[in-house]
Amino acid sequence: MVHQQRSQPHLSQSGDTEDMATTLAPRLAYFAGVARTEHVTRAAQEMNVPQSTLSRAMVRLEQDLGVELFARRGRTVALTPAGRTFLTSVERALAEIERAAEEVRADADPTTGKVAFGFLHTMGTETVPGLIRAFRADHPRVRFTLVQNYGEAMIERMRAGELDLCLTSPVPDAPDLVARRLDEQKLRLVVPADHRLATRKRVRLAEAADESFVTLEPGYGLRRITDALCQEAGFRPKVAFEGEEAETLRGLVAAGLGVALLPPPAVPRPGVAELTVTAPRAVREIGVAWMAGSVDTPPVAAFKKFLLSRKGNLLN
Repeated sequence: MVHQQRSQPHLSQSGDTEDMATTLAPRLAYFAGVARTEHVTRAAQEMNVPQSTLSRAMVRLEQDLGVELFARRGRTVALTPAGRTFLTSVERALAEIERAAEEVRADADPTTGKVAFGFLHTMGTETVPGLIRAFRADHPRVRFTLVQNYGEAMIERMRAGELDLCLTSPVPDAPDLVARRLDEQKLRLVVPADHRLATRKRVRLAEAADESFVTLEPGYGLRRITDALCQEAGFRPKVAFEGEEAETLRGLVAAGLGVALLPPPAVPRPGVAELTVTAPRAVREIGVAWMAGSVDTPPVAAFKKFLLSRKGNLLN
């Protein structure tokens, strides 16, 4: 059969691609069914749709494309060269849709689903592994995608739909977020082992006013807390070095490059002394946040409930 260009109005090649996809998409499964059976009646029975609906859909599909997809031979049909070309891409697209559907169904499964969870670097050594271990005692097959980052970056990833919830500090206050305070963590003034204050157990932060500080970079929650505590103590910290990870800062302190306000280490670090700050009260609040109005899958809902149940006992 000679391939002919239809004279009916059809979608322009220069038209909007998204509009074409929206127009064609509902008829692609119908087309694949007819192509597979080469029989409209049989395809209609297999797909449980009226034959008239299927026939009209195929006619409209050809009109929209402006090409013949089928050669009609009585009650049977055969693909034209254009139809075979189209079928290859349609089957690939439908398989990808099916794969995506299976993936999101699997992620939402109450038993084996997935939680995308973000947390601060300083919580990755002990706190988060302990939380996940405790949660999986009752949900052993739930999977996790884990992201370590600083607070603002995690919140942006949550807004982009990449995270279900995150542990962060300070506890965020934004109209598009829901946040719950879970615990607080004491911060210590960390000084080199040979520092003038190293023999002390306790110290007022104002006593470090003349020291050089090593801090996290601007944008990190702990950096904002450090700046605020120093301001409350009556001085602005002289920042000698900025980093992205608390244990790196401890190493810089051990090398004698400054002092730092840091949460307790998972393992004691040689070369430094860690002093309790008596004034001002040096703590950081830890909270869990998620997007307001978000609809949780069963595994996300279960893990969120678990985290909220650890209020006041998150860090133990």
